[in-house]
Amino acid sequence: MVPGTICYPGTGPPRRSTRYVLGVVADDKRIDKAQRPFWLHQGAEYVLGLMLVAGGVQNPEPFFPVLAGGLIVVNAAIVTGPLGAWRAVGRPLHRWLDVGVMAAIALAAVLPFLEIDNASRLMMLGVVAVMALMWATTNFRNPGPRVRPAGAPVDRSESIGRAAGRLVNQGRAFARKRRDG
Repeated sequence: MVPGTICYPGTGPPRRSTRYVLGVVADDKRIDKAQRPFWLHQGAEYVLGLMLVAGGVQNPEPFFPVLAGGLIVVNAAIVTGPLGAWRAVGRPLHRWLDVGVMAAIALAAVLPFLEIDNASRLMMLGVVAVMALMWATTNFRNPGPRVRPAGAPVDRSESIGRAAGRLVNQGRAFARKRRDG
């Protein structure tokens, strides 16, 4: 089948390089490119967590919304990513920590015996829905090493940075040599 054609279940398996997406055969390369970059996922987690904290502080019973928002922010801060603060957890583990955080927030929002007003419950469930959509469309793979091809030209900013580093090291070596003898 040709990518982009309508395909109904049971009409035969697609080729190996394609897969079904909402009844349409799509090319794997296009699907992989359609995933959200991890820095955007991480930034959105910070925004959602701070939104829950800000909304929870204004409620008569702020404990659970503020706790849920803090949990989301801490989860975003501990991951090894571009916006990570402590970088204690890798991206594949963070993927499953997101599921745990979403489950905990959804459970807290639907339990009737917890002292949470209805507006906060709806806000918490809305945040879980956004996180679930974000989770399903994020690329959690660790980035590969950045390697410049052999013979590629060195850009000007990189050569200036290297020259500055060499100058600092020469100055430190001169000062150490002078101090020691």
